[in-house]
This record gives sequence, C-alpha cells and structure tokens, in this order.
Amino acid sequence: MKTILRKIAIFPVLLYQYLISPMFPGACRYTPTCSQYTKEAILKHGIIKGGWLGIKRIASCHPWGGHGHDPVP
Repeated sequence: MKTILRKIAIFPVLLYQYLISPMFPGACRYTPTCSQYTKEAILKHGIIKGGWLGIKRIASCHPWGGHGHDPVP
C-alpha cells in the first residue's frame, strides 16, 4: 500500500519531468535536479518527509542558495 501511495505522490513530478521540463533550457544549480531529488526523497523517506525534503530543496534554488552535488540524505 505504501508503495502505491508513493508512486501516486511522484506522478506530478514525473509529469513535470516529461512534459514541462523539456521545454526549458537546463539551468539547474544542483545535481541531481530538484525534480529527481524530490522523486528519490519520496521513494526513500516516504511522502511526508520526502515531500518536505523536496520542498526545502526547491526553496533553496535561487541565486543566493546553494549549488553543486546534493544527494538525498
């Protein structure tokens, strides 16, 4: 049951990765990208904690934020 809910939770991320992201040039500050990071975090830590990690990562993606390699903890 948990696996099904996690897959449902990452569905919007997959839609973004396959439909929206290809229309814009790559300008990611982090490796892996924020969408990939969020997907991995949800699969590894669950919907609540993984979603929170994804939100924090997206919020730090600005000119004064971090950059470089930042794997899911």
